[in-house]
Amino acid sequence: MPITRARAYHHGDLRAELLQRAEATLRESGVDGLSLRQLARDVGVSHAAPTRHFKDKQALLDALAVSGFQQLGAALEQTVASDSFGGRIREMARTYLRFATENSALLALMFARRHSPAAGDAMSEAVDRAFAAPVALIADAQARGEVIAGEPRRIALSAVAALQGLATFVGSGVIARDAADELLEEMTIHMMDGLHPRR
Repeated sequence: MPITRARAYHHGDLRAELLQRAEATLRESGVDGLSLRQLARDVGVSHAAPTRHFKDKQALLDALAVSGFQQLGAALEQTVASDSFGGRIREMARTYLRFATENSALLALMFARRHSPAAGDAMSEAVDRAFAAPVALIADAQARGEVIAGEPRRIALSAVAALQGLATFVGSGVIARDAADELLEEMTIHMMDGLHPRR
């Protein structure tokens, strides 16, 4: 096993393995449970090996946040099941809520922690990717006259903020998980009502 890990490290897989294990630890123990030394033990490498990829814990947290935004973006990009605006926004909202509730600790890290300036371009690109699908959905619907005029990114971020609020309520137990789908449907209806062009 150690030989396999050493080989994986030389092929550049250690970073991905460390992030995967760090995400699992984040889910189990929160941010306070994360340490580079413990991650090294968990994946069977020397205690110094992780520092080749993450100079300190903050760099690890930044990388986890970037990974989270990339995962969210990938999930939202796949929500093209319906041709109608209403169907697409519903599917996107369900996807967002599912990601948020299944990855509540990661989502909190993505949105609630202060990221270091060193995260820079990687963080900006990951955030842009995460919201590219909602922004494109709004822009496309605007072009068809289905959504009010305005800057697509600002409109999309308003919708995402509402979803984030619902996800936070579900994750903290303020709203029971079995009530989330019904509330999501109501929220989507209100959202679409607000987005319809004024006649």
